[in-house]
Amino acid sequence: MTATQFSAPVSARAETGPHAGVIHVRHRHDSEFTVVGNHLAQHRELSAVAIGIGVHIQSLPDGARVSIGKLVERFPEGEVRIARALRELEAAGYLERRLGRIASGQVVTRTTWYERPDAQPVPADAPAEPEPAPEPGPDPVQASQPEPEPADSLAAELLARLRRQDPRVLLSERDVRRLAPAVRTWLDRGVSPTQVARTLTGDLPVGIIRRPAGLLRHRLTEWLPPVLPTAPAPAAKPDPFQTCDGCERAFRAPEPGHCRDCPPAPRAA
Repeated sequence: MTATQFSAPVSARAETGPHAGVIHVRHRHDSEFTVVGNHLAQHRELSAVAIGIGVHIQSLPDGARVSIGKLVERFPEGEVRIARALRELEAAGYLERRLGRIASGQVVTRTTWYERPDAQPVPADAPAEPEPAPEPGPDPVQASQPEPEPADSLAAELLARLRRQDPRVLLSERDVRRLAPAVRTWLDRGVSPTQVARTLTGDLPVGIIRRPAGLLRHRLTEWLPPVLPTAPAPAAKPDPFQTCDGCERAFRAPEPGHCRDCPPAPRAA
């Protein structure tokens, strides 16, 4: 009788692979694929839901709708988790949402996806590996001129002081100049500087905020309070009471005389 073999030869694939951990079965994609950087796929601060939604958004063509409602229809996660994931991507600099007006006059939300937040955007018709052009030297005339001060000093000071409330909200001078008009709109609508600062720095996402200016721009635009209604004009005071010269009844009139039930006094000849 043949003896039972309790050990089988190990396959070549298992012998060449690692002792533990994931083993990749590689495949070369020639069509219908998306290139995703490890800075997103292996992001240390983003949640798994945020990374998954980020990869999905990057795989979509230009013009695709990525509202919370559309993503809820696509994924089993609820509206709260998807909204939180979008805020994470926005705080990390991958996503930017701002209001814009289309040709018909309707106000819509324009969404921009940055495949790599810390890199310059590449034009659509640019070659795959463009040769770096020599950078021109600084203009001595422009280099000697200081940056212009923002026109609204109160709004600029409010933005500059935000880093005292949260060190992650550190803005450059250019960011302050660009955001100051939006802050002025809040102030003109009756919101106090303290309340504006509290709104901009309250309930910030956990972790590193890579693009604080984009996050503040989103809050200043999306959370803009409405204009307060004007106070109604005071009602006109009624005429004072007068005593009728004919029947001595009280009636309202701007001046003394006869009430409407008594004939007017005869005019002197």
